[in-house]
Amino acid sequence: MAKASQDSSKRHFHWTKKVGTEEDDEAPPAPSFNSEDNPKNKENLKTTHVATTMPTPRKKLPAVAVARLRSVLTAFGKNRSSLPFALGPRVVGTLFGNRRGHVHFAFQKDPNSPPAFLVELATPISGLVREMASGLVRIALECDKGKEEEKKGVSVRLLEEPVWRTYCNGKKCGFATRREFGDKERKILKAVEPISMGAGVLPGSGGGGADEADGELMYMRAKFERIVGSRDSEAFYMMNPDSNGAPELSIYLLRV
Repeated sequence: MAKASQDSSKRHFHWTKKVGTEEDDEAPPAPSFNSEDNPKNKENLKTTHVATTMPTPRKKLPAVAVARLRSVLTAFGKNRSSLPFALGPRVVGTLFGNRRGHVHFAFQKDPNSPPAFLVELATPISGLVREMASGLVRIALECDKGKEEEKKGVSVRLLEEPVWRTYCNGKKCGFATRREFGDKERKILKAVEPISMGAGVLPGSGGGGADEADGELMYMRAKFERIVGSRDSEAFYMMNPDSNGAPELSIYLLRV
């Protein structure tokens, strides 16, 4: 009966290897690459290799988020490319012009940089000097928004507007136009570059002064504090070294 029960257990149960010995716990050998190996082993190896090297799928951003990111990067690139001489909170301002000529204003980031804003006013420089001698001077430059640009929601930088209406202490005094930085302006700013603050006269190139280019050139140079209200408004206040009283000269840029 014992022999019969032993034979019965062998028929109904599948005995496995014992667990606990080092020899039994060893991992099976890795499949070989020899041509004599079983083709099924090679196929299993390829499948395992492909499964382990496949990259984990990344989560895709929503289409709206991708579109917004692209628009932000594009706008950031355009802004940087259009600001080669961007101004900071402190700028160098120079007022200059021939005795019988018009007033020119130039704002620079520093004395060595080209002007980021250069305009010519219709006001004679002699009249502006008289205004400044009598008291405080407030100059407002006003321009209009472009209708087409307003519809598209895109506008040029305020400092790049070409034409301005000019007001001096509340009185309308013609128009101001944006000027390109040429050789003449480069020579003038180079001549006053060592001056941090002050006013004076530069000698002309000679020839009697009949021509504005040959006459004496009056200038005033100072540091200005720049306040940006919005993309359509900026203000420049001349800084007094003694810190007493209001600034003698203030310039306001407005786009309406």
